[in-house]
Amino acid sequence: MRTIIKNIGCLVTCKGSHKKVRDEMKDAGIIENGFIVIEKNIIAEIGTGDGYKKFYEQGDKVIDAQGKTVTPGLIDSHTHVVYGGSREFELPLKLKKVSYIDILNAGGGILSTVNETRKSSTEKLISETKARLDTMLLHGTTTVESKSGYGLNFGDEMRMLHINKILNESHPITIESTYLGAHAVPKEYKNNRRAYIDSIINQHIPYVESHNMAKFIDCFCEEGVFSIDETREILNAGKQHGLKVKLHADEIEPMGGAELAAELGAVSAEHLVAASKEGIKAMAQSGVIAVLLPTTSFYLMLNKYAPARLMIDMGVPVALATDCNPGTSPTESLQNVMTFACYGMKMLPEEIINAVTYNAACAVCQEDKIGSLEVGKKADIVIFNSKNLNYLIYHFGINAAETVIKNGKVVADHGRLV
Repeated sequence: MRTIIKNIGCLVTCKGSHKKVRDEMKDAGIIENGFIVIEKNIIAEIGTGDGYKKFYEQGDKVIDAQGKTVTPGLIDSHTHVVYGGSREFELPLKLKKVSYIDILNAGGGILSTVNETRKSSTEKLISETKARLDTMLLHGTTTVESKSGYGLNFGDEMRMLHINKILNESHPITIESTYLGAHAVPKEYKNNRRAYIDSIINQHIPYVESHNMAKFIDCFCEEGVFSIDETREILNAGKQHGLKVKLHADEIEPMGGAELAAELGAVSAEHLVAASKEGIKAMAQSGVIAVLLPTTSFYLMLNKYAPARLMIDMGVPVALATDCNPGTSPTESLQNVMTFACYGMKMLPEEIINAVTYNAACAVCQEDKIGSLEVGKKADIVIFNSKNLNYLIYHFGINAAETVIKNGKVVADHGRLV
């Protein structure tokens, strides 16, 4: 039995063949009055008008998307979705303008979540993470990148990655795992950070490779966290063990993280609020994807966002993500991210949709399978109750995802999981 989506008012294909840059990001491949034919879990045909009729057979499922906007399934390419506890108690500190690093140094921030995550049972972490994934799915996200980083010891870091595996097999959302043992220095190594770095390099990373626990490695390169030299050492160790490089870079201070990402040939550099113009140029030359996280800038009350317009103008491929985590971006909705990308970073709707679909697929190295609506690709599709792409961005603060299709099956419909 096929599934046919017909009468699509605004079909946003995001068709692409390589990481989109500059004016390519302004082309969302929009088709009016379109249709999609799905066979099993694959897109079999895309066209316009009543061309779908030649594929129709009795018993096929037909969805009428008149007046709707249809896009590829959204891809959240930077999350910390596995964690224990919450950090609403930090809100008064943020309102008093206590800095993120000062909160961290006082034992809050990441270290607070590490404590809660370590205390939580595996069953509880799975249950709470599943609930977050359910919310993501209801909002149109069909693939997520999920980082470790709230264990900060061998056992709990591997436990987080194992939870990713369990949920990837049991939940409709596809999970791409990233090892982030270098998220912070745990309190037990406060006076011996070298020993923790050695444990990452000599114990964690080899196990991640030998047990196929993750595809990517990441490191939080920031003042007061990991230095440029420490980050280079850790990420090079990951590369030697076959892991692809990602990098938390220049979030708060201009550390040279963007330049390091280019030097290492990273898949992506992420955050980049304080990236230098030289670093942005180096990323463009090396093809490093900028994964930008505008809800984090909003939540931290930084009063500034990553320079998306400059990055696009300089030829950097830009993706967008939630940074879903309990301390700096407690949201599961990429639709929220799309709003702040427009009104905070001045990105165009076409640029935004490419950044949460095709370029986001490139950021998790899955662009040959997902990220655009093209014949032969997986049928990961969202039907939004929006009359066009501009309206999807314009009408903010709601969940516009009406129907979510994952691997050719309807998995969410009118606000309910199926």
